[in-house]
Amino acid sequence: MSEKQTEEQLELDLELVDRVEANVVYEEDEPVLYEVVNHVAWVTLNRPQLHNAQNSQMLYALDDAFQAAVNDDAVKVVVLRSNGKHFSQGHDIGTPGRDFELPMERRLMWYDHTNKPGAEKAFAREQEVYLGFCKRWRLMPKPTIAQVHKGCIAGGLMLAWICDLIVASDDAFFQDPVLTMGFPGVEYFAHAHEMNVRRAKEFLFLGERMTAQRAYEVGMINRVVPREGLEAEVRAMAEKIAKQPRLGLALTKQACNHIEDLQGKTTGVDAVFGYHHFAHAQNSLVKGDYIAGHDLASMARENKKKES
Repeated sequence: MSEKQTEEQLELDLELVDRVEANVVYEEDEPVLYEVVNHVAWVTLNRPQLHNAQNSQMLYALDDAFQAAVNDDAVKVVVLRSNGKHFSQGHDIGTPGRDFELPMERRLMWYDHTNKPGAEKAFAREQEVYLGFCKRWRLMPKPTIAQVHKGCIAGGLMLAWICDLIVASDDAFFQDPVLTMGFPGVEYFAHAHEMNVRRAKEFLFLGERMTAQRAYEVGMINRVVPREGLEAEVRAMAEKIAKQPRLGLALTKQACNHIEDLQGKTTGVDAVFGYHHFAHAQNSLVKGDYIAGHDLASMARENKKKES
């Protein structure tokens, strides 16, 4: 057997495939900004030209920022906000900076996805950057506040939902339109805990925008404030919380999260992640693409149809 045949046989035995060459162009050197003021860490999503579409570059930078806040004893509260028109349009499925094919230095106990075949590729990646990161960030011992303006769409919901409090501007809206792609909601399926189950079904079946006021009424968010007063409101809340004792805050957060988990939140999220990836596999088999041939532009068109 030749050396080439030996290598090919080894790859077959290890169930590996060649990595896909990708020409990735990052438009921002710093996709997440970080500063600390008055014991509050301000973590800012910073892909404004692309409405804060979440690529791996951004999500790993976000993990770095959250870790920095946890490590810093001077930080008592963490605020997640964004630059640009929208809080986040969701996961990056079509910009020049889409880095799905690039290997990353992993943070959790999952192997590299880029040389894995079939459905395993997306499953391994999303176990880390979507499901794993969200579960990890939810467990930060310090209180977190999501400061949401304009669109909080699909993967944007995941970032807001892992925060302890959500304060939205009166022009904000929330939407999970991914049923259009064949998915039962985004990878971190907290829908039925963020609102009543029937409201969650309506939210998903129709895929329509939910206004900030409606989100407040169904219990998804804490406050709705005028856009011009959003940052001031969040700052006041964060600085007031920061005056509370650190351990007391951590224990209170842990207690509330524990009750949610007794109600089945984490086990439910884990189960639906499997359904999500069954849909990925179905799309690949039936439509030849794991996201059913959609990209940011096609999803934007579909979303406009829902609002017409």
